[in-house]
Amino acid sequence: MMATAAGIALAAAAGAAAQDTDGGESGAQDLAAPAPAPAAIAAADSRTAYPAEDEAVYLARFNQLLEAARTGAGLASYDPLEPVAGADHAAPLPVADAPGLSAEALAEAQAYAAARNSNAFIIVKDGTIRHESYFGETTLETPVVSRSLAKPVTALLVGRAIRQGHIESLDQPVADFLTEWQGDPAREKILVRHLLDMRTGLLPQGFSREPEDILNRAYLHPRHDEVIINDYPVTHEAGTRYEYSNANSELVAPVIERATGMRYGEYLTEALLEPIGAMGGDIWVNREGGTAHSGCCLLLPAQSWVRMAMLVMADGVWEGERLLPEGYAQAMRTATAENPHYGMGVWVAGPYVAERGFAHPSVPYGKVAHREPYLDKDLVLFDGNANQVVYMIPSQDMIVLRTGDAPPRDAPWDNTVIPNLLIRDAAAQAGETLPEPQPHPQPEPQSQQ
Repeated sequence: MMATAAGIALAAAAGAAAQDTDGGESGAQDLAAPAPAPAAIAAADSRTAYPAEDEAVYLARFNQLLEAARTGAGLASYDPLEPVAGADHAAPLPVADAPGLSAEALAEAQAYAAARNSNAFIIVKDGTIRHESYFGETTLETPVVSRSLAKPVTALLVGRAIRQGHIESLDQPVADFLTEWQGDPAREKILVRHLLDMRTGLLPQGFSREPEDILNRAYLHPRHDEVIINDYPVTHEAGTRYEYSNANSELVAPVIERATGMRYGEYLTEALLEPIGAMGGDIWVNREGGTAHSGCCLLLPAQSWVRMAMLVMADGVWEGERLLPEGYAQAMRTATAENPHYGMGVWVAGPYVAERGFAHPSVPYGKVAHREPYLDKDLVLFDGNANQVVYMIPSQDMIVLRTGDAPPRDAPWDNTVIPNLLIRDAAAQAGETLPEPQPHPQPEPQSQQ
């Protein structure tokens, strides 16, 4: 049992949609507002029946989380946890002889992270560690509670499964694996890529204090995968709308397991962590011997997340071996028309907005501040609840990780402070000009009355 998941919000606990930020409407895109969704509370006689003992476990988890939410805390632990072995010969990343960054910039970046409840802060440039700090009881080998940093892992594992021939392509119907969906006109249209880019059409993430709400059952139930497969509502046609939902990512675990014949954690180790030399940890499973939560709740040491970002930066090639299909990493980094800031498990710079959220771009709350445009238009990042981020900065061949709890209210996180500080400094140290920045759309001119 891991007692480090505090700060998770009821029902939206596993996802970044529960970000505790105070953003306003200034970051919203000029896109249609979310359409009304059908009721997420299903009558007992209209949903799939599960054993009484499973319902009892669910209600106990729900009441635990509800009580914690009253005090502003979250789920106190993930139980049960299943080991994720990791690489047999995992070793720390190499450390550079010189940082290639000024002492002043490193100190400023370190102070910014330290003041915001961080437990790890790492800078990698040109494949080597340039700065590494751990806070409190966290060490190099401590598994970090990932929250939604687990979502890009689902995209990497799908890429590995395609490369190994277990999945045909991103455009293969999910119903080929979730055969319960065959014959359902709406669900048969959902493709594998839609699980990764949040365009399945499934009910958006939300908050509810009702135990019968599907959002809570889809997170806390000891058969949460079956709940999502059998009962989770479809609100839009697949491929037509971006809506952030943990259910999208949670479905990757059963897809991977059915495609490969392996448990999700075992495939994670064999297909991804072992080839990139990453340390293992633990993953929350819904019950002993049950299904892993793939949309959240993966605990790995900080350097393991850095290694995954390095794989994305290297176009899916690790030490000369192609692990992802050619062009797949670029597809992960490419936004859809329905959300210009989200690719497949990866957030992209896109057009500049002062505040960017996780829900549909028109939703005015849950925003993360961006006080200026990113100085590299090609910057992408893993981004999870509590402002846990792994920036990938192509112009500087740089990766920056910050993990930890949510920053205090008097020191909120700004997504551009650290990457822009380090981009400016790295360019200055190398005597180079700054890269092309994130595009900043100009407002439409006001018509004269």
